Amino acid sequence: MASYSNRLYWLFWVFFFPVYCFGQNTINGFEIPRISPLPASTTGTQQAQILLNGKWDFQVLGHVAKHNINVPGEWEMQGFTVNEGETAVYSLKLNIPADWKGRQIKIRFDGVSSHAVVRVNNIKVGEHEGSFVPFEMDITKALNLNENLLQVEVQALTISDRLACTSQYAVHTVGGLLRKVVLFAVPSTNIASVISTTAFDAQFKNATLKIQSSIANDALQSTSAQLQYVLMDVKGKVIFQKLSALKENIAPNGTINSQTSIAVNQPEQWNPEHPYLYHLKSTLLVNGKAVETVSQNLGFRQINIKGNQLLVNGKVIKLHGVNRHSIYPLTGRSISPELDRKDAELFRAANCNYIRTSHYPPSEEFLNACDELGLFVESEASLCWINHGASPIWKKWDYKDERFLPYMVNADVENVLAGRNHPSIIIWSLGNESVWSPLWEKVLAVVKMLDPSRPTTFHDQCWGGYNNAHSKADIAVYHYPGINGPAASDTMKRPVLFGEYAHISCYNRRELLTDPGVRSSYGKPLETMYDSMYYHKGCLGGAIWSGIDDTFHMPDGRIIGYGPWGPIDGWRRPKPEYFGMKKAYSPIKVKQIIWPSTGKKYIELTVENRYDFTSLKEVTITAVLNDVPQLIKADIAPRSTGVIRIPADNVKTLEISFKDPRGFIADEEKYEMAVDQTVPTSQNTAISYTENDAAYMVKQGGVQYIISKNTGIITSARKGEMEILKQGPVFSMVPMNKEDGGKPNVAGETYQNSIYPLKNYPLYTLFARNIVVQKIDSGLEFSMDITYSDCKGKQTYLFSNDGKLITEYEVQYNKADISPYQYGLMLQLPKSFDQLSWKRKAEFTVYPANDVARAIGTAMLNAKHLKAVEDWGIVQKGDWKDDANDLGSNDFRSTKRYIQNASLQNNEGDLVNVLSDATQASRTWLQDEHINWLIADYCNNGSEPFYGSPHSAGRIKIKDNILKGRLVLILK
Repeated sequence: MASYSNRLYWLFWVFFFPVYCFGQNTINGFEIPRISPLPASTTGTQQAQILLNGKWDFQVLGHVAKHNINVPGEWEMQGFTVNEGETAVYSLKLNIPADWKGRQIKIRFDGVSSHAVVRVNNIKVGEHEGSFVPFEMDITKALNLNENLLQVEVQALTISDRLACTSQYAVHTVGGLLRKVVLFAVPSTNIASVISTTAFDAQFKNATLKIQSSIANDALQSTSAQLQYVLMDVKGKVIFQKLSALKENIAPNGTINSQTSIAVNQPEQWNPEHPYLYHLKSTLLVNGKAVETVSQNLGFRQINIKGNQLLVNGKVIKLHGVNRHSIYPLTGRSISPELDRKDAELFRAANCNYIRTSHYPPSEEFLNACDELGLFVESEASLCWINHGASPIWKKWDYKDERFLPYMVNADVENVLAGRNHPSIIIWSLGNESVWSPLWEKVLAVVKMLDPSRPTTFHDQCWGGYNNAHSKADIAVYHYPGINGPAASDTMKRPVLFGEYAHISCYNRRELLTDPGVRSSYGKPLETMYDSMYYHKGCLGGAIWSGIDDTFHMPDGRIIGYGPWGPIDGWRRPKPEYFGMKKAYSPIKVKQIIWPSTGKKYIELTVENRYDFTSLKEVTITAVLNDVPQLIKADIAPRSTGVIRIPADNVKTLEISFKDPRGFIADEEKYEMAVDQTVPTSQNTAISYTENDAAYMVKQGGVQYIISKNTGIITSARKGEMEILKQGPVFSMVPMNKEDGGKPNVAGETYQNSIYPLKNYPLYTLFARNIVVQKIDSGLEFSMDITYSDCKGKQTYLFSNDGKLITEYEVQYNKADISPYQYGLMLQLPKSFDQLSWKRKAEFTVYPANDVARAIGTAMLNAKHLKAVEDWGIVQKGDWKDDANDLGSNDFRSTKRYIQNASLQNNEGDLVNVLSDATQASRTWLQDEHINWLIADYCNNGSEPFYGSPHSAGRIKIKDNILKGRLVLILK
């Protein structure tokens, strides 16, 4: 088991780091490429960097046509096809500033997929294999005095793409210059690297800053140089200035290394709850004169593993976050810096403290946002599904073949080189869902020598089952555990991380298109799951699969990808799972409320503080009592529970919000004293009936019903000339449906199929027997035996004296071996009843006003015909709840659980109201030009196969079960 104590870390640094990382460009025989820090300034130049983003020329070799293309960007997302084996050539004229003369001129690509050959003026200056990592090349010797032509020859679907499943995963060829391109100038003697590492004393009070730098001499003669370091705090105050030792006689084309150790008294510590960043400026001096300066943010942060727990700055942490793909529907895997930051802001505001960068390294811009805003990052190398069934190539290749080793090592090394100065990165992930082998052991060894300050992960199903091949990574990883997973973590010697868990419903695509309310059922089981993860110390935490919907709107009109598996969609709109995640991950849990009793004039809240580093003294707490706000003070330490007392006298309602020190609302709750929820009804409603050979005609106040004697079904209900009920209530059973679209595939990438929502009907009623009509004290009752096409049952109608229609049923299946999603009584209403209103006993006390699961709300039908699963190529800016298909808007057709009352209304004011006891669910949708309304007595969380217990709890079979229920209606 690896340990990251101060003593062992610094011993490793002193004895091993100089051998493997200085004086040599190799580790264990593998070449370590140079990634220079981009210069903030180069003496004698007006600007040291030029961003080459924009329009480039583009041509596929062997094709006559020439085009313009956006850089950065995927070529296929811009309408260009480059087949496997073909080469695309990007061209750009370079205008080199005159004041760059005599400097070393380099070019840096932050990501090219997947093989690049770089030429300047037809001279090859280098090549690179790999997609989402930066690489650089020195182009000085290839430049002309005047005009210059830069060309980048790119092939996709090469070996790094296969080893990472990059294009397979995106369901299209991911090719091109994906991330920014920078041209920069440095002096002939220049800074090759500046690596900063921090460690604290045993009390985590004072720290040591280790700066490991390399100076390169690209001149023709020997030289001497030294570095000056200036550390400034967030306000620009200088903490220290220090000159490194003078490095003499640096040989031509040589590199020399500098190590500087600086004591820093009581620095502000970096953690995601307090993302305090210092600024380090490193200036290169040649003959005592400044020639180059580089700048970087720096966080004082130290990682330790003790037993099966991970500590940051001496504090045990719990990771709660998401997996994140770089994705935007119109640009694919190439996204803007603005979106990078937006993602960090969205996930932080949802109480995430952790991002796993599935399944490739993140951009520099995203890491900068995580550093500044406060998010832990597990940075994953671009290796995926090596010897996994999801990647068919391993039926042909041998995953232990040594020929793959250089590519695997490079993928991990370049991940480390790109991100090692970012305090947000606390874990290196060697790769995703692969089988451990001797090759991975060699990869691990190189990573540990390159960066001994951070632990590593590898998905190995740590306590058995698939891929239990005994990885040697520092942290064990398990994907998709059930509710017993956290407890199993406590049996492990290593920390256990759920690298993917709580899979958001995605593969049950037709079910989701039919009822988006499946998504609203996600939050409460997630809260149960994360509670267990929080309390079991061996469980380090986990990342929800996934963060953002992975869909690509291709230029030819297709919509492809794995689909809507994120709590936010590709347009960055929160979906129902987003709020459920925010509640489950809340750092503040109100465990109990005690209202004022006799003699007491305060409310007592028992509150658990789940912050790792933040006392509630730092949190702004606002209590609103009877609509009057007041600030509340609390002093509850991190990872502890205490009581908050709120002065209160004759209080009826309490709203309380907790504002995180970083500026967003971490949680809020709303409480009210118990009130009568009874909906008023008419008293002493006149009831009568007549009959003929075909039907019963029942008059209840101003409403007349027709009941078929043949089927026992109410076939109409009218108020005057207005028909307000077409049919029902009739028993209906909605089967679970895990259909993903049906396209032949390897790993579920079926979103491009244009599937449509499911229709659901009441059971086909064959006939009714033994109809009995009788006057009873409470009203007029009909009872009957019902024979359906595949089962039998009993049903009663009670037309009550207080204006209600109460229907009860009892049904039994003897043959059908079906798992229902929902069952209950279904009504059919005219299409004009297009306004749904509801009040329900919600899972959480507060919801956003635009959440389909809000406790009280009104939704309009607003049905819309779609040719596919969503609008192609149109940026969606409205609320997610207002998206619609043929069945209605997401809001209208979503199941509303635990209703107390619900109603459908037309423009004339006619109303059908359901009264309930908060045990039933309401679902409405447009079908066959009628509004179908199911009041479900049973409802589960849907058919998603990857999220087990507690999400899957409560699934049943209907065979040999007696299904019972009750519906209370008021027609007005």
